[in-house]
Amino acid sequence: MSKLAHSPAFPLRLWPWYALVFSALALYVLGLGSPYAPTNGDEMVYIHIARMTAEAGHWLPLQSELVGTRNTKPPLLIWQAMVAGDWGQQWSLFALRLPSIVYTFATTGLLAFFAYHMAQPASNTSPTAGAEAAHTEKLRTACIAASLYLLFFCTFRYGRAYLTSAPETFWLALPMWWVLWRCVRVGASAQPSASSAPVGWLGYTLIGVAMGLGAAYKSFALLAPSAAAIGCAALLSTPGGPRWNWRMWFRTSTGLAWSTLVGLGIFALWFVLDPDPAAVWQEFVVAENAGKMSGGQGYWHAALYGAYPMWTQLLAYPANAGLLFFPVLGFCIWAITKAFRSSTYQHLSPGQWVLLAWLLVWLVVFTIPSQRSERYVIPAMPAIAIAMALVWRRIARIWFWITLLVCAPALVMLARIGWTMGELHIASATEVALTLIAACAGLTSAIACFFSKSSLRNATLLAVLAVYATFGWMVAPISDNGYGAAVQARMQGQRVAVPNGFTGQYERFHFVLHGARITPYDAEGRNTGALYPDMPGHERLNTLLREFDAVVWLQDEPHETGPSCLPACEILGSRVHVKSRHKDGEVTLSNLWYPQTWLFRKEWLVVPTRN
Repeated sequence: MSKLAHSPAFPLRLWPWYALVFSALALYVLGLGSPYAPTNGDEMVYIHIARMTAEAGHWLPLQSELVGTRNTKPPLLIWQAMVAGDWGQQWSLFALRLPSIVYTFATTGLLAFFAYHMAQPASNTSPTAGAEAAHTEKLRTACIAASLYLLFFCTFRYGRAYLTSAPETFWLALPMWWVLWRCVRVGASAQPSASSAPVGWLGYTLIGVAMGLGAAYKSFALLAPSAAAIGCAALLSTPGGPRWNWRMWFRTSTGLAWSTLVGLGIFALWFVLDPDPAAVWQEFVVAENAGKMSGGQGYWHAALYGAYPMWTQLLAYPANAGLLFFPVLGFCIWAITKAFRSSTYQHLSPGQWVLLAWLLVWLVVFTIPSQRSERYVIPAMPAIAIAMALVWRRIARIWFWITLLVCAPALVMLARIGWTMGELHIASATEVALTLIAACAGLTSAIACFFSKSSLRNATLLAVLAVYATFGWMVAPISDNGYGAAVQARMQGQRVAVPNGFTGQYERFHFVLHGARITPYDAEGRNTGALYPDMPGHERLNTLLREFDAVVWLQDEPHETGPSCLPACEILGSRVHVKSRHKDGEVTLSNLWYPQTWLFRKEWLVVPTRN
């Protein structure tokens, strides 16, 4: 019996890695229901659509009060929120975002599994170490891949909020995991015929179902890169290296054509089931998708000099990594440098060919549209996490040093804001302490690298984790800062005017004032439909108080001690408001260390004084 059978399944020497992965997973749950969780600015728009549709009591058509947004996302995303929120009975940000966490954790588990099976023991590992050392090395690689994926900012931002990329990433990755599994199985069994065996129409049908479910969360356009990546991965990962056998190419192409038709058929059910398919066509296909393929300046002019130039898409993977931008950039540079060596790709394993096809196809496909965004390649980020984990020690140290130089001042500033919140009595002593502990942990890991350079790469991951944790604990005191039960009861059925700094942001007040009839007045912007935007502030507030039962009003200047309507109005309650839009000159180097002067304001809920 091998040594592996006698060794623990999870060697204790890897406990720091287990702790890092567990902490990252816990961090995703921390503040999941917070309105200050990093998210897409349009999250509230689609929560609004889900709430309106749930209140209508039917699955279709989708409902919205926002012009031109009713059919800009497929219904599966909306239905997910309706079910998670129990058709409005459990309507909370935590409940609506929870399915995203499930998808993200499932993807993390799968990529860790494949990173484990693809890892190779270090070249300097003693042959006498045996299977136990190989097992330990594989577990370490799996932990690195999981940590990287969870710490990519695109995962942290779009993998836990409601408007998420987690579902399509999970479903569109399933066929790629299947191709990888065929490669892993071949490596384990030493039977090349297992990989080259025909897939069969049932297999291609299941691939089409996975592709269709992924597209039904975002867009039918995702079928193109998904099918192309699967096809290239299958052809490139044949045993013995890529083979361009025309029979294999024809069989794979026809099979994936069938998969694409199945996926398209699943997506097309929206048109069949929706009572107003013409609106779906106009709003989703024409406006939301076809509009991203055209440009008034001409394709090449826009591609080279427009708002979305092609060269920016080349940095899509590093940009998605956020604070890990430089390590991902360093990995890409290392991979490109290796590509210039003619013999490099001759030594790639079938699994590595799958990762290469996955990354390149998604990048190339989404460089073509006239509107480009790094978010479009998020479904390929699991491949980046695995590929980096496999060559973790080969990525140059300079990229990790730069990352620590970015994380250190970020930690200091977040800690300063947390400390200021304690001074302003916004946060308790315990909450301030937790914020400072998280910041100190990150800074300690950065300082420790000067004494132990061998831990540089691993300490960088801890520093990035500390930035996220510090932010999470910092905003915790204001995340659940709602109005009391008495105010909630009084606002039931009342007409309340609320601010709306960005499209659909007024929807957040449905989580604060349950049962109130919310109307936006655009206090921080001049969006279409703003109520009296040209009036001076005090006149505008008085006018709104005459037309509504209550008004949520924001403090504009630090010296204001109350709303201008006093004493002709009554303050029912107040909350801390974090100012997100600043005028020129409000934030300078001289006042950066004093966030109380530019970051925090008051939000007042006021009603007219009763005679």
